[in-house]
This record gives sequence, C-alpha cells and structure tokens, in this order.
Amino acid sequence: MMHFYGALILLVTVSAACGLECYSCEGKTCSEKLTCPVGIDRCSTIDVNGAIVKSCSSSVECVDTMKCCNTDLCNSATPTGSSILLLLASSAIITLFL
Repeated sequence: MMHFYGALILLVTVSAACGLECYSCEGKTCSEKLTCPVGIDRCSTIDVNGAIVKSCSSSVECVDTMKCCNTDLCNSATPTGSSILLLLASSAIITLFL
C-alpha cells in the first residue's frame, strides 16, 4: 500500500516539474501547444478588436484586457477538465484499495 502512495506522489511531482502548457496562436482556431519557459506561470488570451492572441504570460503581465489562467491548456476555446478515463481510473483505484 505504501508503494502505491510513493508512486502516486512521484508522478504528481514529475508532472508539476514539466512546466505549464498553453495554446499559442493568433486567430480564431488554435491548436498549437507551447510549453512555457521557467518563471512564466499563466496562459493568456487577449482580444483586440476581434484579433485573438493566445500565449504564455507571467502573472505580472495579466491586466484587465487580458484573460489569464494557471492550468495546462486553460486558454482554449473549449473547456478543459478531467477526462472520463482519469475519473474511471481513480474510481477503480478507490474501489480496489478502500
């Protein structure tokens, strides 16, 4: 049981160390993903007269005209969240070990 928790903590730590991932593009359709450099902690979306630009930003750069968020790929047009597969896997683990 302790090995399971150790592996889980290791996976969470490794995923957090990889850096924030944001969409990066200019225009309505956006599919290019960008891993933000160290020190950049936000994904941003700015709309200037209908021209949409998405990229990585720091929290200091986020102003009223810019939408910022701090989770992977959160600056997409479609909502991102936990996948069904992840929810099913966590339910199975809870069922097996509790």
